[in-house]
Amino acid sequence: MRPNRALPAAFAAMFAVGCSSCGAGPEGTQVSAPQIEPPEQSGEEVPTPEAPTAQAPLALPERADDATPESTAALVQASNAFGLDLWARLREEEGNRVFSPASISLALGMTWAGARGETGEQMARVLHFGEQEAVHAAAAALLARWNDPGREQYELRVVNRLFGEQRYTFEQDFLALTRRRYGAPLEALDFSGAPDPSRQHINAWVAGQTADRIRDLLPPRSVDSDTRLVLTNAVYFLGKWVSPFEPNLTRDADFHVAPGRTVQVPTMHRTAPFAYGEAPGLTLLEMPYRGEDLAMVFLLPNERDGLDALERGLSAEALSGWLAALSSDPAPGSLSPTRVAVSLPKFEIDPASSTALKQTLVEMGMPVAFDRGAADFTGMANPPDPRERLHISQVFHKAFVRVDEEGTEAAAATAVVMGRGAGPPPAQPKVFQADHPFLFLIRDLRSGMILFLGRVSDPS
Repeated sequence: MRPNRALPAAFAAMFAVGCSSCGAGPEGTQVSAPQIEPPEQSGEEVPTPEAPTAQAPLALPERADDATPESTAALVQASNAFGLDLWARLREEEGNRVFSPASISLALGMTWAGARGETGEQMARVLHFGEQEAVHAAAAALLARWNDPGREQYELRVVNRLFGEQRYTFEQDFLALTRRRYGAPLEALDFSGAPDPSRQHINAWVAGQTADRIRDLLPPRSVDSDTRLVLTNAVYFLGKWVSPFEPNLTRDADFHVAPGRTVQVPTMHRTAPFAYGEAPGLTLLEMPYRGEDLAMVFLLPNERDGLDALERGLSAEALSGWLAALSSDPAPGSLSPTRVAVSLPKFEIDPASSTALKQTLVEMGMPVAFDRGAADFTGMANPPDPRERLHISQVFHKAFVRVDEEGTEAAAATAVVMGRGAGPPPAQPKVFQADHPFLFLIRDLRSGMILFLGRVSDPS
């Protein structure tokens, strides 16, 4: 049982890479990694590992000292811009949603390291990436910072791993780069002979890295005998508010889901100094976590039915303008420490299934990566038989977030599956009453990276 503490956030993203016409596959470099046996009974689940602890060993990048402030800022800007581009397409689906731009960007970044020609060019445009080595060096620097083993105020883990077919040959330069820059070791699995046990094994690894918050990232039949590589990223965050809510002040209150529909939800109350801002059509509130490296930002439309307009106007440029107020001498109307009376519903977003992103990414402008006849991932693997070459068969993402009086728990994972082919308070505080649908994001305040982005349309 986990200790009674603030709840975390988790995200996972995964890419599956397969080939178009694989048999047993060529004999490849033998990787020293544990093999798994098929379950004795059909459908039996591989046991989920124990939830990770702060003392659990992490595979960290070997080098991060050559990243420049400019390259790190460029990667942060790219990830945020890609995340908001993606949100513009995902927002069409109704209901509560959450995803991790950082998780998807990192998983796709590892995949892009093996892309060549038009495949790599399309991916770079969609991901807003620049020069390869600068992107990978910046990723290493951010990963080293996020996985700081000496940190005690909050828990943040951002980890990567490759799962490869044990008989398939991968380019050693690619394996060295992903291990050195992303801390992503290669684990050999028997996709050809035991695809579903391999899928369960990967799901168990993701669950273990996200305190069991991200389960079943890879759905049934998402891995088959043609799968040759799965590139995986998992993010887990557990933080407590700098100014927690008093549980005895939490009480049921109205939340206006839609015109004519109101529900009663447990609503937390706290009056304290927060970063607060007003912009045309919306109000912003930033609540920091202990350590003050990360914070949750709430974007609340002024109108009860204003969420759609807010989402349509959400872009990297607009968000940057709203958040630019985080300076020591902000302009009038921007975010600044202000005494605020906050009313915020408790909420949890825990989707039952993963989101498949293949079609969305194709529509965003990277179709060649998914084309089994045209994809060029020869930087990842370059077999002599063109039928053995790799393409992305699917991208899966799943995220979890929970907010309560103590803080936030969040998690996410992404998988890329590849197959062959304060002073005196004012007399009256500002009021931030989140009693209708709103957006939220969890930001790394040091870099500006958006770790999580989501929508609460009905917290009941």
